[in-house]
Amino acid sequence: MPTETERKYLVSADDPRWRAEVRETRTLRQGYLSPDPACEIRIRVIDDTAAYLTVKGPRDGPTRAEYEYPVPVADALELLGLCGPRVLVKHRHTLPDDWIVDEYAPPHAGLAVAEIEWQGNPATPPPRPPWAGEDITGDRAYSNATLTTSPSP
Repeated sequence: MPTETERKYLVSADDPRWRAEVRETRTLRQGYLSPDPACEIRIRVIDDTAAYLTVKGPRDGPTRAEYEYPVPVADALELLGLCGPRVLVKHRHTLPDDWIVDEYAPPHAGLAVAEIEWQGNPATPPPRPPWAGEDITGDRAYSNATLTTSPSP
C-alpha cells in the first residue's frame, strides 16, 4: 500500500530565512470531492499544466495511505467545479532538502505551512529548520480539507 509520512509546521509568511531558500514556486488549486478524514478524495491542478486525483486514508501519527493518479487538466477543472466551496488556492514554494512551504491565498492569506515528507522510520523525521515553528501534524484545523470550509485557525 502506498503511504505518505509527513510532518507539518506553522511558519511566518514573512520570515526571510525560508524565503531566501525558495527554488521554485507553483500555484495549486485543489478541491475536495470527499473531505472525510477516513477517506479524503482530492483533485489538484498545478499551474494549469498538470493535475492529480488523490485518495488518502486515515492518519496514523505522521503516516497514512495515499494513492495519487495523474488526470487530464480539462477533467480536473471540471472536477474542481463539482467541489463547490471545498476549493482552496495556495502557492507552493520548493526549498532544499525536500521541504516545501505552502502560502495560502484568501480567505487564508497570511497562513503559511511548512511540510516535509520522508521515507523510512515514521518516528524519525528529518531535522527541523530554524524557521519551522509549531508542529501541527494531524491537527484537523490546519488540514487542507478543513480549510476549504472553515476560517484559518
